[in-house]
Amino acid sequence: MTNQSYNGPRLRVQLLAAVFARVVVNTAHRMPYAFLPVFSQGLGVSNEALTRLLSARGALGLASPLFGAIPDRLGRRRAMMLGLMVFCGGLLLVAAFPIYPAFFVAVLCVLICKFIFDPALQAYLGDRVAYTRRGLVMAVSEFGWSGAVLVGMPLLGYLIRFGDWRSPFLPLAGLGFLSGMGLWLFIGRDNPPAVGNDEKRQPLHWLSLLRRSTVLATLGIGLAISGANDVFAAVYARWLKDSFNLTVAELGLTAIVIGVAELLGEGLVALMVDRMGKRRAVLGGLVVSAVAYGVLCLPAVTANLQLALAAIFFVFLAFEFAIVASIPLVSELAPEARSSVFGLSGAFHAAGRMIGPLIASWAYQQGFVWNGAIAALLNLAYIPVILCWVRERK
Repeated sequence: MTNQSYNGPRLRVQLLAAVFARVVVNTAHRMPYAFLPVFSQGLGVSNEALTRLLSARGALGLASPLFGAIPDRLGRRRAMMLGLMVFCGGLLLVAAFPIYPAFFVAVLCVLICKFIFDPALQAYLGDRVAYTRRGLVMAVSEFGWSGAVLVGMPLLGYLIRFGDWRSPFLPLAGLGFLSGMGLWLFIGRDNPPAVGNDEKRQPLHWLSLLRRSTVLATLGIGLAISGANDVFAAVYARWLKDSFNLTVAELGLTAIVIGVAELLGEGLVALMVDRMGKRRAVLGGLVVSAVAYGVLCLPAVTANLQLALAAIFFVFLAFEFAIVASIPLVSELAPEARSSVFGLSGAFHAAGRMIGPLIASWAYQQGFVWNGAIAALLNLAYIPVILCWVRERK
């Protein structure tokens, strides 16, 4: 099902619809990080309990290959709709029953949505855009990630400030429904890719992919990058609140720093990666990330809000650049099973996000500089793997 064409006007409309949907989904996905202390107080549970919930969310992600295979079976558009239905259902549950078990289920539903929706969209773009242009197009689709911080987080901050911790859930569910309607209108009907008899044995098919050293090493990039970032991201809101006594609205506004950094990182990928090469871009992102995490260990940075926000800016800029540059690299590992490969990639990212919060909680108790140091070392440790085993498909 590979049609390497680039239909400019139609693709632009589809990208706009996809970016809007991803802003909504990613806002809900990132909400527990940004407002962890607020949800902890509202639900009557400890910060550590919600940190463990984030780790449990990562554990569910190990099953993402099961969800990532759905678009290869149902077709890309149907899979996107299914993911958004799960998303809306989870958020409506909390709106109706504002208790911890419902919150737990909603967090997992949002993650399941991402494990279905993201591979479906990425495979859809991979099917239709030539590899030489894929860095640009996939980077544009990732604006839905930074848009969640630039648009979603400040709005949620004000909703919580003028209401309470429950205020975001019903509006997010409504926006999820609207985004699904937009995608249904603009994403063309597509048939599932043809699947041979061997590919129907899906677990064995995944194992055969992982036996390829290039595939395993490339997917491992997600484990290293996501694990390192979550060592920091799982506690950054708590650190800002504890160190600088920020209010809820200020926490939402400081997230704009992160959103701008991520938007710039995605923009740099769109401008540069197709020219400089995806593998080289990922390497550069890991090096700069390690330096940025290291800067967070400096006493002058941890004692000054402006310097701290500047360091956070460069952390997320480098992280976003590296992770978005890796997406087109992953898209060409096995063109015959793109969505399944993206599902496997999601499992590697989820493993990092499962391990990261566990390390983050322990490290934060020792002192925040440990979070920065461990994140830097995780990035540096993976550079030799990329140099030895990751190859860019020509």
